[in-house]
Amino acid sequence: MFIKETTKGMRDILPAEMEIREYLLNKLKKTYSSFGFTQIETPCVEHIENLTGKQGGENEKLIFKILKRGEKLNESAQNPDIDSLVDSGLRYDLTVPLSRYYAGNSANLPLPFKAMQIGPVWRADRPQKGRYRQFTQCDIDIFGDASNSAETELICATSAFLKSVGVGGCTVMINDRRILSAMARASGFDEEEFNRVFIILDKFDKIGRDGIEKELADSGYARECVSKYMELFDGVMSSSDRYDFLSRALDGFVEDGVIENLNEICRAVSVISDNGFCLEFDPTLVRGMSYYTGVIFEIKSEDFKGSSIAGGGRYDNMVGNFTGQNTPACGFSIGFERLVGALMDKGFRPEDSAPKTAVLYDKKLSAESYALIQKKAMRLRGKGNTVLVQRMNKNLGFQKQRLEGEGYSVFVDIRSDADIDKF
Repeated sequence: MFIKETTKGMRDILPAEMEIREYLLNKLKKTYSSFGFTQIETPCVEHIENLTGKQGGENEKLIFKILKRGEKLNESAQNPDIDSLVDSGLRYDLTVPLSRYYAGNSANLPLPFKAMQIGPVWRADRPQKGRYRQFTQCDIDIFGDASNSAETELICATSAFLKSVGVGGCTVMINDRRILSAMARASGFDEEEFNRVFIILDKFDKIGRDGIEKELADSGYARECVSKYMELFDGVMSSSDRYDFLSRALDGFVEDGVIENLNEICRAVSVISDNGFCLEFDPTLVRGMSYYTGVIFEIKSEDFKGSSIAGGGRYDNMVGNFTGQNTPACGFSIGFERLVGALMDKGFRPEDSAPKTAVLYDKKLSAESYALIQKKAMRLRGKGNTVLVQRMNKNLGFQKQRLEGEGYSVFVDIRSDADIDKF
């Protein structure tokens, strides 16, 4: 017998939500296009080698793998190693496929290349509210621009979109992976341990400063390293000029220009932006993907307690995995499912949409009368109106209540031919 429920972590989308999703996507495309981003598309399936290249952090443990087909599967089945049965997988984000796309098509693309990509991705994660195994990502990326104007424009474009859909109280948190490494290096941690240290630091929002110190100590790191590390965070957090503090504290440990580069981005965004967003340096910001090489950022909002609504950063080495030659690259991704969920919880309705009309007719009316109703409805549709023509139910009040939930606000009841003339 068929099973009517979706598979675990997947879901059906009802009309009311679909209307909001389409509204947001149209707003997003319009905003990003106004900044010169052009829409592209990549396949949902990628070579398994691309997905397991130690670039995606913990997400590489969540890949939906695809078995080989036909003879290749039969040949591999003789080997008990599960990885030998797999040759591809569903993408876990849009950045890896986009980097492959650019590597294979750069000769036919402008420089710099500003890409907009929207599509589903899959992760075999533990499902929970706002987190699914299939979800939509909305990315903008810039290839071929090594200057910090790329980061500045990505922040401004993403902020402009969020403002356009009513997301308020937003703060752009910004950091640099090179500053993270410099702080760990200055504290005495071994370089091969940096990623483990950053994984612990990434829990700062959840367990706080003391929790980070305790977990680092419990993980066996030298007491003097942990103490120095926490002193650096205490110093930068309490400093009135965090960039100046870092310049002095990390002298000799951080590359020249890194701190000033971050400061330049913050100054530029404050001059350009008139949308009420504020930018804040956050030394605890990590971002989970190991492919980030420089500036990283997230947007937090009062409407999204406990989680970010967007995130991204610079990943200059990704294209080089395909071509052998690194290419400047930077991107920003919207947490689309979180955005939709939060707006629905607030009872959000798409603005600037024309009133939707529901024409409800009595089932006793003739076929000729129905045709005349549809003819009049077609004229209204031709003027850009949304007009639903539907037979009346016995419980008319409940029928209208359901239609109101779908956004219909104008109702026309037709019980006789005389009512048609009034419509």
